[in-house]
Amino acid sequence: MARRITIHQGTSRLALWARRIALFSLAAAVLSIIIVHSGFLEIRPALATFGAALVLAILALLFAFASFATIWKDGHIGIGAALTAVGIATLLLAYPAYIVIKARNLPWIYDITTDPIDPPRFDTLAKARPRDANPIAYAGLAAAEQQIEFYPDIEPLDGDISTRAAYDAALAVVNSRRWRVVEARAPDQGRPEGRIEAVARTPIMGFRDDVIVRVRAFEGGARVDVRSSSRYGLFDFGTNAARVRQLLEDIENEFANQAPDEPPPVARPKGPAKAPPKGQQKSPPPKAAPKAQPTANR
Repeated sequence: MARRITIHQGTSRLALWARRIALFSLAAAVLSIIIVHSGFLEIRPALATFGAALVLAILALLFAFASFATIWKDGHIGIGAALTAVGIATLLLAYPAYIVIKARNLPWIYDITTDPIDPPRFDTLAKARPRDANPIAYAGLAAAEQQIEFYPDIEPLDGDISTRAAYDAALAVVNSRRWRVVEARAPDQGRPEGRIEAVARTPIMGFRDDVIVRVRAFEGGARVDVRSSSRYGLFDFGTNAARVRQLLEDIENEFANQAPDEPPPVARPKGPAKAPPKGQQKSPPPKAAPKAQPTANR
């Protein structure tokens, strides 16, 4: 009977460790995102956890590349574990790397406004902002100069529309984005300025950014100013500028849906009409006669 010879190939320990580290980094990243979205814990530990997850993803990638060399040289098995580690690490690192590359030439600011000279001031959000967050006051001239240099298109929105119609358009756009509105004060006779304060969330991590929309009368129409400020971090990766730019575009498009103000109705006397004085009573209307033809004197 022929004797079967079995060759036991060793498994690359580097490949196994690469997969374990990659899976752990994925779990840490997902956990940090859940913490930020839920708001149960402080954001700084969540950010530290996410940063550690990215570091572990880089380590898993290095272990996986090293395992390819041992698998090729010693004939070990474990190519599947190494490829799994590469896939997970690439998934975690792709978007942060894209953001870093895209924002490498952007200014180190976190507060964007259409009016750096007289920026809209947070009221309700100033009281609700955490103590460890960025200052609520605008950074001043240094931030304004960087914004003008890098985002020259961020300007107020002027329209030939009433302040109330402009406010309604802005509120409709904010509500359509499902932001959490914390204050909405419409302009009226006693309050010439309309204000909308809301909390926006970033798409993936769910970071909270504070947004305020201010509506004022301007040259027979209305002017809309916007301010968007990140609560944490000294660098916003261009998020606030993109938010302000898109918000103004949507509000401008919404202007067309706002009907112009209708003129007030003409006041009419109430009650039955009084009879004319005696001697001025109108004669009874004449009987119906054939319709007169127009003449040159009419």
